[in-house]
Amino acid sequence: MSQSVAWFADVGIADRPTVGGKGGSLGELTQAGIAVPPGFVVTTHAFELFLAALEAREPIRPQVDALDGNDLGAVTKLSEVLRRRIEEEPMAAEVEQAITSAHAQLGAAQVAVRSSATTEDAEDASFAGLQDTFLWVLSAEDMVHRVRECWGSLYSVESMSYRKKHGLPEEGVAMAVVVQAMVDARCAGVMFTRSPITGDKSVITIEGAPGLGSAVVSGEVTPDKWVMGKITGEISDREISNKHAKQVPADGGGIRELPLEGEESTGPCLSDDELQALRDVGRKVERHYGKPQDIEWAIDKDGQILLLQSRPETVWAQKDAQAAPVKKPEANALNHVMTIFGGRR
Repeated sequence: MSQSVAWFADVGIADRPTVGGKGGSLGELTQAGIAVPPGFVVTTHAFELFLAALEAREPIRPQVDALDGNDLGAVTKLSEVLRRRIEEEPMAAEVEQAITSAHAQLGAAQVAVRSSATTEDAEDASFAGLQDTFLWVLSAEDMVHRVRECWGSLYSVESMSYRKKHGLPEEGVAMAVVVQAMVDARCAGVMFTRSPITGDKSVITIEGAPGLGSAVVSGEVTPDKWVMGKITGEISDREISNKHAKQVPADGGGIRELPLEGEESTGPCLSDDELQALRDVGRKVERHYGKPQDIEWAIDKDGQILLLQSRPETVWAQKDAQAAPVKKPEANALNHVMTIFGGRR
């Protein structure tokens, strides 16, 4: 269709420079036969065209490179200026046409618009949660506006500060944006194919709550939690919380919070059969990537499990890397002889 749009079925992790971490992951999962809500990515090509038009009048990346990351006031001031410029700048006509055509082809009445930075969800650094996501976007016009807001969120205080802290040059950073069919979830949450508490690779930890997963990811609701044997499926730990509210679609777009009571509040949000089905999906994803994963999932009103993201588990992986012993040079006969005779006088 255009260099500005890539469909999930046509991309994978290797395409991160073009579709960002989230876009690459959703494409990879799609190609691996894992159920994800259908969608497309507004590529970094579109972002670079947009940024070039802005920088023709006044530079953006050099200003960020020149920032002192420890000067919060300066970072905040520049963030406000850059985000306002990006959100007010019209898109190039060819880009807007490409993404509105893709939106029409997707045919979803409601979509999620999600930031997908090129440096996001890598194994050595993760931008997850530092850029914007918009749920239950109702029209193509609003979708176009939200794409610009996602681009602008690359210059949020948190995102710029993270890049300065990790010494990432601006020239290598770009923003793709995922647009995918919205899931009206009965329940949703996260799944770790390695214990986030102990690092145990033999278990899967599942956390979930009624409604959209945004309540779990943001920490606004304490989710139910289960720990299961990865191979056996035996449930070794159940923690059923008192879930005071859930997030649901709002009539005019976006989301709203709905109070919970009764069984939906105090009972488990997942059945044992659903837990086993999630375990099966988690194992399949981990086998595909060959390493433990941090997975976002949702179950729709028809009971279908859909994955919204899968990224490498980083906390324990980094601890493992730091704890790895330094490999000594291989001993050989000459070294042995020199050691013996070199010590004699």
